[in-house]
Amino acid sequence: MSFKILTAAEAARSIKHGYVVGVSGFTPAGTPKAVTAEVAKIATEEHAKGNPFQIDILSGASTGESCDGALARAKAMRYRAPYTTNGDFRKAVNNGEIAYNDIHLSQMAQEIRFGFLGKVDVAIIEACELTADGRIYLTAAGGISPTICRLADRIIVELNSAHSKNMMGLHDVYEPLDPPYRREIPIYKPGDRIGKPYIQVDPKKIAAVVEVRLCDEARDFTEPDPITDQIGINVANFLAADMKRGIIPPTFLPLQSGVGNIANAVLGALGRDKTIPAFEMYTEVIQDSVIKLMREGRIKFGSTCSLSVSNGCLDEIYNDMDFFRDKLMLRPSEISNNPEIVRRLGIISMNTAIEVDIYGNINSTHITGTKMMNGVGGSGDFTRNAFISIFSCPSVAKCGKISSIVPMVSHHDHNEHSVNVVITEQGIADLRGKSPVERSHAIIENCAHPDYRQILWDYVKLAGKGQTPHCIQAALGMHAQLNETGDMRDIDWGKYAG
Repeated sequence: MSFKILTAAEAARSIKHGYVVGVSGFTPAGTPKAVTAEVAKIATEEHAKGNPFQIDILSGASTGESCDGALARAKAMRYRAPYTTNGDFRKAVNNGEIAYNDIHLSQMAQEIRFGFLGKVDVAIIEACELTADGRIYLTAAGGISPTICRLADRIIVELNSAHSKNMMGLHDVYEPLDPPYRREIPIYKPGDRIGKPYIQVDPKKIAAVVEVRLCDEARDFTEPDPITDQIGINVANFLAADMKRGIIPPTFLPLQSGVGNIANAVLGALGRDKTIPAFEMYTEVIQDSVIKLMREGRIKFGSTCSLSVSNGCLDEIYNDMDFFRDKLMLRPSEISNNPEIVRRLGIISMNTAIEVDIYGNINSTHITGTKMMNGVGGSGDFTRNAFISIFSCPSVAKCGKISSIVPMVSHHDHNEHSVNVVITEQGIADLRGKSPVERSHAIIENCAHPDYRQILWDYVKLAGKGQTPHCIQAALGMHAQLNETGDMRDIDWGKYAG
């Protein structure tokens, strides 16, 4: 079957006000870049005429500048789920301009299948190859592409020659059965292949093919600094000690690592610690540091949803696929983040926090409880089901004006029951087997910055007795002080003492 070849602008004209649009990708990797940018232009034109134009966007995770950024600036989004990292989008969300639904990434495809998020009108899918019988070969990410391709009324394929056809065969496309007939997902080690290397669709559903050559809009990460390096060293030391004690088997366990500078520093430290054997990853995102460690023989295999790497690193993978083909596998997000598999494989999860309270509750999404940063992402998928769940962050922010260790988190994403270990550059708090009061002592003494330790001890004294002691009127006092003076260190607990 021959497909209709259109320009991005022509294809975008088929997307109408009120549509629900699903997009491929997971992080900026593998996301459409041409058609969404043209939809943003249409929205601007329609708004100038006084006409409404907004669509709902469903994705696997964050997207790139040409999707979240362009659509947010054009005020073209009514609703968006489940995760984002774009600054313009974040500003619009916190101004109340976009209805943003922060969903656990492993649940996104199922919620679409059961109609929780509306009927998918159009799927926009980035591919490195498309065959006449409807085989779509994805690029650098799996995301929710299999589900939206199956459910969408129409599919627009961005055939992107910037992605090498060497990518073909790296994906493992699999959709689980829906309840109540779902069987176990037969992954028993990170490298198990259970699906197909492509998405099969009815060729008649492909409404347009847009030929482009556009690189992924990869995010830049800052170089490691002494604080992130020390966090990485602390994580590596903790895992090496657990292995020495026999808690972690001598063959080690698969790792999950979040995205960002701290995650890169942690993986770098693990790679340098030769007491830790070469290990495997079962994770949602692979960054440049993982590829480097594969080259060095420190990481044996990486199962992931996304190659969220720099464009230079991606080209390196494409150009040396003989080396990487048996070391990488890309899966849909409901498989890469699947809680059943996380529990079965005994994964060690490593994620970052915005703030941690003295009892081990985690805020990973909101600044001072109300301003969305990015979203929960896949951290909850892994944390609740991990063999060991670790959260790390610097002990302070904004030149010491903000403590990352607080009496009570201002927004609650991961509760104390799911968090095993908290690590900052100051040290390690192993919370396993500890009561709430014992956890508070471990976190304050080992993880809080010296400028805040006595402040936190003073709160503990104010909180008094109880299974989980709190002074309710003072629990968010440090946040209130930050809003009032811009510095948590100015807190006066005396005004809360009854």
